[in-house]
Amino acid sequence: MTPPVQVTKTIVVAGGAGLIGSTLIARLLALGHRVLCLDNLQTGSMANLEAFTGNPAFQFRQHDVIRSIRIAGPVDEVYNLACAASPPRYQQDPVHTLRTCTEGSLRLLTLARTKRARILLASSSEVYGDPLTSPQTEDDRGQVTTTGPRACYDEGKRAAETLFWAFGTHHGVATRIARIFNTYGPQMHPDDGRVMSNFIVQALQGETLTIYGDGLQTRSFCHVDDLVEGLMRLMASDETRPVNLGNPDQITIRALADKVIARTQSTSQTAHLPLPQDDPRQRRPDITRAAQVLLWSPKVSLDEGLDGMISVLKARLDG
Repeated sequence: MTPPVQVTKTIVVAGGAGLIGSTLIARLLALGHRVLCLDNLQTGSMANLEAFTGNPAFQFRQHDVIRSIRIAGPVDEVYNLACAASPPRYQQDPVHTLRTCTEGSLRLLTLARTKRARILLASSSEVYGDPLTSPQTEDDRGQVTTTGPRACYDEGKRAAETLFWAFGTHHGVATRIARIFNTYGPQMHPDDGRVMSNFIVQALQGETLTIYGDGLQTRSFCHVDDLVEGLMRLMASDETRPVNLGNPDQITIRALADKVIARTQSTSQTAHLPLPQDDPRQRRPDITRAAQVLLWSPKVSLDEGLDGMISVLKARLDG
């Protein structure tokens, strides 16, 4: 049998210097594609891109997607991963966060329309707000407030989904929407601000692990390698509806703290602080659609993923 012909594509990854983006770029380059990374480095890190320096198939451009995007030559695919995902980071400038989700999406959709490219939106489980049911299916309309510290991100992602739907329905653009649940991996910055990196850094440094609220709120953590596999399968699919991508195995924040302490062999204790405003009580994806349409499910266990992340963050802190 004749092996399939490898097609080299030109792919734009907006927000490529972050956790998900840099992992995606590594996969795309390994497959022989050309990649242009756009990132304003608000939360992304050039350290995540060091491995690609000198690769003639890779190009980096420091650029904020709320500004005009001009790219010469053909573009086959666009991944819109732009926007800070950590609440402490996106709440620093809520107006910019909202503009990134809306104006940035509009800029990238216009690029995709002009280039006749397929485009994928990294939306978020935040569109479900503080859900009333668990697990969350793609038909869940969400329980989201338009005011408050998280609204800029939650409503920004909801508006971005509407823009993608409109361009797909009315302008003939091939759009894909991934609703991403909590993702973690070794490329996370020690100061990322999300619970996974916070707990690991605190445990490695022998500090008190900070738990907000009673710690009984649940989260489902998906390793970045699994998540990127889902994104690439969605991009290659014919599915135009939103698709949940995440790990359905849930854990309480209190249990996560205990697990991190055990796996780091730390002497750290835990302490409780008031729950932040609008912090959701539960997050767990129903991935039936992803399993049926993409033949996708996560493979990396939480223990395995934690050990890898602990090793990398320990080396960073020691070095």
